[in-house]
Amino acid sequence: MKDRVAIVSGVRTPFCKAGGVMRDFEPDDLGARAVAELLIRSNLPGHLVDELIFGNVIQLPLLANIARIIGVKGGLPIAVPAVSVNRNCASGLEAIATAADKIMLGRIEIAVAGGVESMSNFPVSIRKSFRNFLQKLNKAKGWKQQLATLSSFRLNFLIPEIPEILDPLCGLTMGQTAENLAREFFVTRQEQDQFALMSQQRACEAINEGFFANEIIPVTIPPNYANIQVQDDGPRDNQSMESLSKLRPVFDSVMGTVTAGNSSPLTDGAAAVLLMKESKAKELGLQPMGYIRDYAVAGLQPSRMGLGTVFSTAKLLKKTGMQLSDIDLIEINEAFAAQVLASIKALASNDFSRKELGRDHAIGEIDRDKLNVNGGAIALGHPLGASGTRLILTLLNELKRRNKNIGLATLCIGGGQGQAMIVEVN
Repeated sequence: MKDRVAIVSGVRTPFCKAGGVMRDFEPDDLGARAVAELLIRSNLPGHLVDELIFGNVIQLPLLANIARIIGVKGGLPIAVPAVSVNRNCASGLEAIATAADKIMLGRIEIAVAGGVESMSNFPVSIRKSFRNFLQKLNKAKGWKQQLATLSSFRLNFLIPEIPEILDPLCGLTMGQTAENLAREFFVTRQEQDQFALMSQQRACEAINEGFFANEIIPVTIPPNYANIQVQDDGPRDNQSMESLSKLRPVFDSVMGTVTAGNSSPLTDGAAAVLLMKESKAKELGLQPMGYIRDYAVAGLQPSRMGLGTVFSTAKLLKKTGMQLSDIDLIEINEAFAAQVLASIKALASNDFSRKELGRDHAIGEIDRDKLNVNGGAIALGHPLGASGTRLILTLLNELKRRNKNIGLATLCIGGGQGQAMIVEVN
């Protein structure tokens, strides 16, 4: 019998809106909080961990190889190495995949994998003219050169450059690529708002039923640590179609359909899981949450990046010999409602499968009762580096709760990629 890679345990912080309650958390501290709690709940001595692998997208210069900082701050011994990975929105899933590969190859036995993002701490750049000024001032010799350089200063040097999440390959923001898919697949504004409302309603119901309680760790909030955050703050229990319909398009003010209400919000959060071979878990007396069956990554045109879920899922199903109907629960990261709905239509299209995937027929229809059953990123939030880990964690917990076995998690990725992973509980 194949010795599978087991996900033994996992935790995540609350996912909270950027600029909100967790704005004073630096990403390394947020990630360290998740790792520390994971080790405590797993009852595993830190010295048994062979490596920590962590995803992060917005990599701050002062936190180079943030995984190493997270590992040490999170309580792992100095001798435990760590590496950061960045596959944009799928970084948290890539961390798990990388750890699984290393375990299967026998390079390591036990790994901690996860991801973090503090979108509150999105870097703001100074203008190139100001940078050139500062460099010239630093090189000036003597007071005369310094005075001459200072006289060239202009107030507009101080205007910051606020970066957009822009794809350098196609020159579009992620929201603009979602607009592309909405037009290509005739996804209406009403469809998007209805999907967003469903995400909010399902997330609120899951919170009220306590479904996230065993995966979310309470976090004391800096700077005074007097308050404790215990749940995600994105879900809106008073959301309605009326309020969603009043929102204006963000990325195309004239013909657009993508709004703040049917998109995922900017979010802070971290997640971490513990991985090892099934036999190692048995040796240590640990009961796994589930097992990794396989994963796949695919590339596509960056301007259609939202279809990465389709291309990676098709590749994974072919690789495993499975059908979409074999899957009990599906988690598709809700970067945008338009992107998820376009993916659903593409998966069900014979024409798309023949032209784009080289298949004779469609991959299949997605049963909405199997999809994002506890809501998704539109409600819960999308901290870029952490979302992939969160999908796997939530999926395994829900499979167990429903007494189901097979789950699929997939994300689209800026730059024109997609990643998908199949997990199983039994």
